Amino acid sequence: MHQIELFMKHPHEVQDELFQYLIEEAGSTRFGFEHHFQKIRTHQDFKKAVPIRNYEQFKKYIDLLKDGEQQVTWPTKVKWFAKSSGTTDDKSKFIPVTGEALEDCHYKGGKDMLALYYHQIPQASLFSGKSLVVGGSSAISTFNQNSLTGDLSAIIIHNLPAWVELKRTPSKDIALMDNWEEKLEAMALATMNEDVTNIVGVPSWTLILLQRICEIRGVQNIKEIWPNLELYMHGGISFLPYQKGFRSICGNNMKFMETYNASEGFFGIQDNLERDDMLLMLDYGIYYEFLPIDQLEDENPETISLQEVELNQPYSVVISTNGGLWRYQIGDTVRFTSLSPYRIKITGRTKQYINIAGEELMVENAETALAKTCQSFQVSVQDFTVCPLPFSTGGFYHHWMIEFHEAPYNIEAFTEQLDLEIRNINSDYDAKRIGNINLHPLKIQVLSAGCFSQWMKKRGKMGGQNKVPRLHPDERYFLEINDLLDEK
Repeated sequence: MHQIELFMKHPHEVQDELFQYLIEEAGSTRFGFEHHFQKIRTHQDFKKAVPIRNYEQFKKYIDLLKDGEQQVTWPTKVKWFAKSSGTTDDKSKFIPVTGEALEDCHYKGGKDMLALYYHQIPQASLFSGKSLVVGGSSAISTFNQNSLTGDLSAIIIHNLPAWVELKRTPSKDIALMDNWEEKLEAMALATMNEDVTNIVGVPSWTLILLQRICEIRGVQNIKEIWPNLELYMHGGISFLPYQKGFRSICGNNMKFMETYNASEGFFGIQDNLERDDMLLMLDYGIYYEFLPIDQLEDENPETISLQEVELNQPYSVVISTNGGLWRYQIGDTVRFTSLSPYRIKITGRTKQYINIAGEELMVENAETALAKTCQSFQVSVQDFTVCPLPFSTGGFYHHWMIEFHEAPYNIEAFTEQLDLEIRNINSDYDAKRIGNINLHPLKIQVLSAGCFSQWMKKRGKMGGQNKVPRLHPDERYFLEINDLLDEK
């Protein structure tokens, strides 16, 4: 807690020291030579010397590392690569994971998460039982004799110290199973007789697992199986659409804690259970820059530093890390909810937004509006995705494909309320909806249970670290899902 409080009180000094450390450490690498790190003294020098890159633009350096070359973007040996499918791309991304990134970022984040929880709940007893880790679906595989890859969760599980392994369930052989459907059943059978006190995982897949365990045991509430369960630590996607489902299956005494952990780094932790935002973790070997989203398409975008950010403005996150990523655009957008200390909320993905008529619908808008509508109608959602489609008389509308746990009694009224909630949240959407000229009222297509799972399976994206994409700027996913329905 002392270390956490230090960067909360002195955020800019911590980031400045980290910046100097990263530049000095990587000065002798291939990337450092190519970008003249030895001449970099200031943040402005850094921005001039190193362009912002996304994965495709940074990939040539990662390919060298995958082939076994060392000293490319970081001075210590790179052996591990976190496989990340991304949200909207079909091709896999491979993010280098250095020893420093594993120890000083990912593992440190896990320990800080527990420290922050115990700081708030001193009487907690997480260590009296076991932690259920609902990880990814990729086993460890090799590029060559020097390079290994797998989901980040698989890499973390593979390298866990022995004391953590004793407190984790299921066993490593089940946790690293590659077939998600077989793994789900194996996890259910292996964990339902354990004393589980806490759960870690992505909400969508975790909820499916809990429902399956309750189904096997013939109960409605997971606490009937795990009476000492007290905490669910989640991340990866918004919890809002799943909140009602978890409350229903876990009861009202369950505590929920959000984290912001990706293959590229561990970025945020919910440090106050009474708030719905996350503390930006500033001492994990990650130097942050922020790009205003109105510059996303600019040829020479200009990032701002942490001390320049403003409240409630959407920014694309740009990072330089002890994993050897430099001015890397991770594809997430955030907004700041507090500047002292720095707290954030994830608003979406740079590739996940709909702007067919100038409405600029972000993922956060869609998820918040859907959660409010579900609360009004006392229903809950398993998954959803949205895309724009042409309207019959001209213009466009937003087509929502939703898989409910239980569908609303009046889908027409639900649709109207959802449209109204988005208008209340997003002034651009509201303005474009006036007169139904270019943007018409949204429509909802109710999908049957299991439809999204089948679609994700067909796309080769089953498992804990794959997420149903929320928004897409064209009709691609609509066509894919309806082709799947036609095959039934």
